[in-house]
Amino acid sequence: DADVEYGDPGESNDVVILDDHRCEVGDFPISIDVEEFATVAAGRATRRLYSQNRARLGEPEVVLLGVDRLDYTKGIGLRLRAYKSLLDDGTLDNERVVMVQVATPTRQAVEHYRDERREIERLVGEINGVHSRIGFPVLHYLYRSLPLDELVPLYRTADVMLVTPIRDGMNLVAKEFVATRLDGDGVLVLSEFAGAADELTDAVLVNPHDPIAMRQAIMTAVEMHRHERRERMERLRDTIRRFDLAGWAEGFLDRLDSNDVGVS
Repeated sequence: DADVEYGDPGESNDVVILDDHRCEVGDFPISIDVEEFATVAAGRATRRLYSQNRARLGEPEVVLLGVDRLDYTKGIGLRLRAYKSLLDDGTLDNERVVMVQVATPTRQAVEHYRDERREIERLVGEINGVHSRIGFPVLHYLYRSLPLDELVPLYRTADVMLVTPIRDGMNLVAKEFVATRLDGDGVLVLSEFAGAADELTDAVLVNPHDPIAMRQAIMTAVEMHRHERRERMERLRDTIRRFDLAGWAEGFLDRLDSNDVGVS
């Protein structure tokens, strides 16, 4: 029989000792290749597509953006309902604001996901049917995945990035958006239930289950003064540069190489 101990007195409960082997559990929040996203963002093709995107959207004052897998955990429906509510009561002006929602197909064979898609697309139709003008939809919906050379210009096009899952282990979209903002501008609205919220504390944090809080978070982002936007974005960019993909890998490997992990 194996002799299993759960740590030593005074040690963390994250240590398990099995016979003469010591195992330790640690958390290493994954990140992104910040340099890769920054390089694409700085490219001539991105600058060209950014200008084209703004023109095709009608040169709105504010562009809201969501990029998610079409998964019920991503809170797309709650986000669209908050947007609809702000349009319904005139808090948002449909001549000033446009939203783009990218929904990447996932698990299409599962009925629950097909139901989610139907509900999202029903909401898109309802919002556009009530609030759009001829040639100027208030909500652009893309049901497909985007390659990096299209996604990065879209991040650059957005004034407000909405990352509002009801539950998410990390959510790298939030970090990708920040990495592309070489202009030092833009606002990130981030669910407090995304793992990234523990690191990206200069985002506008929100409980997506609370409709009033969602409305307030969107309006806080839309109306935020340029000076505050830039201060927040500078701190967000500092954060992701400190904790990028290389740093994640180094931290993981350093722990493996330390004297605290391995055979006792």
